[in-house]
Amino acid sequence: MTMNDNAALVPASPGKRLGAAVLDWLGPAVLLGVAIGVGAVGITERRSNGFIVYDTGLLVLLGSIATGLTLVYAMVLLGIEARSGNTIGNRLMGIRSADADGYAPGGGIVFLRGLITGAVFLLTIIVAILVVALGWYGIALLILGPLMLLSLAWAVLVVVSNAWDKQGGLRGWHDKASKGLVFDVSAGRNPVKTGGIQGEYNFAPMDLPPVQQVSSPVAMPTAKGPAPVPQQPGQPVRIPQPGAPMGQAPMGPVPTNQAPVNPVPMAAPVPQAPLQPQPPVMHNPNQWQPPVAAPAPAGPLAPPSAAFPQEAHPDDDIDRTQLRPGAQAAAPAVLRIRLDDGQDFEVRASMLIGRNPAAMAGESVEQLVPVSDPGRSISKTHLQLRREGDGVWVTDRNSTNGSAVTTPDGVQSKLVPGEAVFVRPGSTVQFGDRTFHLGQA
Repeated sequence: MTMNDNAALVPASPGKRLGAAVLDWLGPAVLLGVAIGVGAVGITERRSNGFIVYDTGLLVLLGSIATGLTLVYAMVLLGIEARSGNTIGNRLMGIRSADADGYAPGGGIVFLRGLITGAVFLLTIIVAILVVALGWYGIALLILGPLMLLSLAWAVLVVVSNAWDKQGGLRGWHDKASKGLVFDVSAGRNPVKTGGIQGEYNFAPMDLPPVQQVSSPVAMPTAKGPAPVPQQPGQPVRIPQPGAPMGQAPMGPVPTNQAPVNPVPMAAPVPQAPLQPQPPVMHNPNQWQPPVAAPAPAGPLAPPSAAFPQEAHPDDDIDRTQLRPGAQAAAPAVLRIRLDDGQDFEVRASMLIGRNPAAMAGESVEQLVPVSDPGRSISKTHLQLRREGDGVWVTDRNSTNGSAVTTPDGVQSKLVPGEAVFVRPGSTVQFGDRTFHLGQA
C-alpha cells in the first residue's frame, strides 16, 4: 500500500468495515464450524435401562479445542488493535480504529465494540452449552440454527450501522457506545500515526519573541596584529607610522619619558625585580643605534598596556543593556479553539460552551459558543474558558457527561466539576461526545 498524501480524515465506509470484520473472523468461524460439525457427526446413541444415552465426547472435545483457540486468537487480536488500531482485516482494507481523540483505541474501546457486535453470538454459545448439558439433541438444530443466523445478521448490522449516522457516516452503534472511531487511511490521514484528530502541528513549539542581537560582554580586539611587546626601561617605544606595512620597522623612536596620549587608569602596579646589568654588545657604526640611557632605578613599572591605551568598549557596562530604539515587545499569541466539526473561534477574556450556554446571574461573559449536539451528550452550559497568559483555565460547569483534557503527549485527565484546570496550546478538550483543540494563530 502506497503512502497517502491526503491530510484530511476520512471515515471508513460500511463496506470496508464489513470486509475487515469478515477477514478478521473468517478463520475462527471456519474452525468452530468444522469442529462442531465433526463432533456432531460423531455423536452416538445407546440404550441403557430403557433410556437413550448419547455419547457426545467427541463433540465436547473438538468444541472445547476450537473455542479455546478462538479465545486466544481474540485476545491477541484485541491487544494488537488496542495498541495500534490495526488488525489483519484493517490492514488489508486500509482502515484503522481509534479513540475519540484519534489515538490508539485502547483495550476498553476494542473490548466493548467486540462485545456489542458479538452479543447474539455469545448468547448462542450459552444456549448451545445448555442444550448439550440437558441432552436436547433432538431439538438442538431447531434452537441453535435460528440463533446462529440471528447472531450473524446482528453482527453484520452493527458493523455497517455507521451507514445511518447523520454525521457523515462517522460512527456506528458500537462506536457511539464505546466512544471509538474508524478511519479510512488509504483515502485520508492515519490519525494514530500523525498526532491524533488535530494532526502533527499539536506538537509544534509555541511562537517565541524574536532574538535581539547584543554584543559580547567581553571586549574583543578590533584588528588583528602582533601582541605588544613590553619595553625595558631606557629603551624607546616604537610606534608604527601611518601607511607602514605591518611587521616593518618603525620610522623613528619615541622616548619613554614622553607622556602617553589618553592614558587609561589601571589597577595597582605590579612590582618587578630590578634589571641586571647587560654585557656590552658590539654594533655596526653605520647602523642606527638607540641612545643609551642610564638604568632606571628599581621600582614598580607601568603595565605594558599603559603604552597602548584602549578605548572603552560599549559592552563594558553589561548591567545596562537597553532596548533597541523602535523595538516593541512581542505581542501575546492569539489563542483559538477548533471544534471537531471545523468551527473556529478566537478565545478572548471569557467564554461559555454548551448546547445553549447562558451566564449565571451577575456573571459577565464575553463569548457564548453554542455547539450542535443532536445526541444531547453535552449540557446546556458545559464548559467555562478564561484566558490567562499563554493558555486558558477550563472549568466543567457540573455537566452531566463530564469533560477531559488530553495533553499533546497523549496524557488524558478528567476534569473535576467546578475546579479550573490550566490548558496550554496543543491540548484537546473532550466534553460529552464533542471535542475541541486549543491552538495558536
